[in-house]
Amino acid sequence: MPSYLTPGVYVEEVQSGARPIEGVGTAVAAFVGFAAAGPFHQPTLVTNWDQYTQQFGGFTEGTYLAHAVYGYFANGGGSAYVVRIGGPAGGAGADGGQEPAPVELGGLLVSALPGAGSGISVEVADAEGENPPEDRFRLVVRQDGKAAETFDVSTRRNVKAYVLTQLRESRLVRAEEQEGVTPTRPQKGTVALGAAPAPAAPARALSPTEYVGDAAARTGFAGLEAIDEITMVAVPDLMSAHQRGDIDAEGVKTVQLAVISHCEQMGDRVAVLDTPPALAAQHARTWRNDGAGYDSRYAAVYYPWIKVFDPATGRNTTVPPSGHVAGVWARSDTERGVHKAPANEVIRGAVDLDVRLSKGEQDLLNPVGVNCIRAFPGRGIRIWGARTLSSDPAWRYLNVRRLFNYLEESILLGTQWVVFEPNDDRLWSSIRRNVTAFLTEEWRRGALFGRTAEEAFYVRCDRENNPPESIDLGQVVCEIGVAPVKPAEFVVFRLAQFSDSTSLVNE
Repeated sequence: MPSYLTPGVYVEEVQSGARPIEGVGTAVAAFVGFAAAGPFHQPTLVTNWDQYTQQFGGFTEGTYLAHAVYGYFANGGGSAYVVRIGGPAGGAGADGGQEPAPVELGGLLVSALPGAGSGISVEVADAEGENPPEDRFRLVVRQDGKAAETFDVSTRRNVKAYVLTQLRESRLVRAEEQEGVTPTRPQKGTVALGAAPAPAAPARALSPTEYVGDAAARTGFAGLEAIDEITMVAVPDLMSAHQRGDIDAEGVKTVQLAVISHCEQMGDRVAVLDTPPALAAQHARTWRNDGAGYDSRYAAVYYPWIKVFDPATGRNTTVPPSGHVAGVWARSDTERGVHKAPANEVIRGAVDLDVRLSKGEQDLLNPVGVNCIRAFPGRGIRIWGARTLSSDPAWRYLNVRRLFNYLEESILLGTQWVVFEPNDDRLWSSIRRNVTAFLTEEWRRGALFGRTAEEAFYVRCDRENNPPESIDLGQVVCEIGVAPVKPAEFVVFRLAQFSDSTSLVNE
């Protein structure tokens, strides 16, 4: 209590007993794979495609990480952590050669993007119009002598046409400012850029250890343990390593089991798995039942692979769907909420499917937990499944698992104030009040099943589940039960034929 020594009026701030629980984020992905540039075994946050290309380069032939990240952002993903593997940090292979030194251009360091190949040059030309401002000029990016990209740019940092901002749109070159140098208009002329390194495929065989990593060194999946906000994990380049012969079928299973184990241990994230490439529907079922055989409420698998445009080759290519699927999860969370099953959603950027499934083929796959991607006439390419890999019916649906992850993490973070508080009826009442208010709001949003809040959940924290023995141990026990909404996976309309005569009443 404060001490009052002088007569007067005093104002005190009193802390309210109510501490509202805020919902945590549900859509932050982690991707592990191969890239042409960037740090090895260091989880790096990227929030858009431009940041990814600046850190790790663009599309490279024979790898899937860039396609996964691009598909993630294109489908509604907001933030992602990228872990680059396959290089010296893991001892598994080379980086694809030394990257040539960038060329200085008006205070900027300009170089070719990985995968752009040789024959890349940049030409400085005059800006259009009569008497253009001194800060304006035109950059023409040429590939094998032909103009491939044109940018009207400025050296002024605070305008939309700023040269560094404009060059972020390039698929052939990248640029960065020199430290302590103010960009100026370069002299007219053409400057050739050295060829960027080839795709960063490892020079020798990988082992599953490269993916799994080391907890002490914070490499591989272990490096993701310290990042609490991650909610989904994908390993798209596991399949590119498998296609090259660097990882055999047993190694694929080892890595996928490791990512599932990581998600189970963390308890707040779900693994987004891919099937091996070029599987027919029956082979996918055999792989699921006999080859993989995973049983986990913290993992989901998607089939078949999807076809997308590949800027590295200029044609369509088939890629694993995990990155695009993670983006759909994020989009569904934003538009509807984590309680809504992330299915019956269009996959943006998918041109076609590696295998076009029939209803009968999906009848083989859906019961064993393989989420199918289907093409529907006039409705596009959609995710048509929302199951986990769990054999437990209580955890069959993906949205139920992710809803519980969301509720558990939100309540965990929102009740940290409870630690070291006096363990008495007032504390229990505050806990009940705060958790009830949070769950009531979730029920109103449609996340919980029930006509009333009382039907949707209960919160118990009183003398019954906090006896003296528990109090003496310094424990506060709060029991919470919720009724999650489950998806209408099978919609049945029962039609019956009836005759008007059956409705007549004899008089």
